[in-house]
Formats: sequence, structure tokens, C-alpha cells
Amino acid sequence: MLVAIGVVFLVLWALGFLVFHVTVAFIHLLLIIAVVAIVLHFVRGRGVSS
Repeated sequence: MLVAIGVVFLVLWALGFLVFHVTVAFIHLLLIIAVVAIVLHFVRGRGVSS
């Protein structure tokens, strides 16, 4: 789930950076959120289902 959110934010960041010329603060905010989501995914790992 978090990886999907991270990928979506990375795509939005790339589109904003390359195509839409969104304000710099918003672009970097998306990048930070994407990186945090991906890092949290790997730190938390997959839960063991019983």
C-alpha cells in the first residue's frame, strides 16, 4: 500500500517537475512524501498474517 502511494507521488512529482511547472515548494513536498512512504514501507516490512 505504501509503495503504491510512494510511486503515485513520484509520478506526480515527475509530471509537475517536467510538464506542469508547479511551484517549487509543492514539487519538493511531493518528493518528500514519496520518499517517506517508501522508507516506511521497507522499515515496517510486511506483517505476518496468522
